[in-house]
Amino acid sequence: MVSQVEIPALNPTHTLRHTIAGLVQVFTCSQRSFFTGVIAQALRIAGQGTPVLVVQFLKGGIGQGQNHPMQLGQNLDWLRCDVPRCIDSAQVSEAESLSLRSLWDYTQTVVSQDKYSLVVLDELSLAISYGLISEAEVLAFLADRPPHIDVILTGPEMPPSILDVADQITELRRSHQP
Repeated sequence: MVSQVEIPALNPTHTLRHTIAGLVQVFTCSQRSFFTGVIAQALRIAGQGTPVLVVQFLKGGIGQGQNHPMQLGQNLDWLRCDVPRCIDSAQVSEAESLSLRSLWDYTQTVVSQDKYSLVVLDELSLAISYGLISEAEVLAFLADRPPHIDVILTGPEMPPSILDVADQITELRRSHQP
């Protein structure tokens, strides 16, 4: 038995009355090694045809930056900060600070252009904690983004003000001692 679902053609003058509001999701963990679950979710969504942007603010070392995005499939753009190392403290050079600022500005621009339906901002809480991106800017970004865009924020010790605007908070923790 074969079944086929036909989708009725929409009248081009007909507009949808309701749009689905995008979610703000926070994934937090005391360790910095939980990104695989988030990237698996991003890959799954991109594989279904949804445009996804993954931005890793504190990862570097591969000369990537916004001018050289890695494309994982047709629908997933992956950006890293264009710095020669992974940032692991608030002690950064002026060049590293400028590179991170440039990546943050670029991220805000492409999100406002409505190019992606899901945006993953990896280790954003650490960038805030290190004073590299301000908490106020992140809150403004979340409030001003196109309303249907889903945003996933990751990192340990997410600021309470960001947790307050999150629709979903996932805290990953060990259930046993190694």
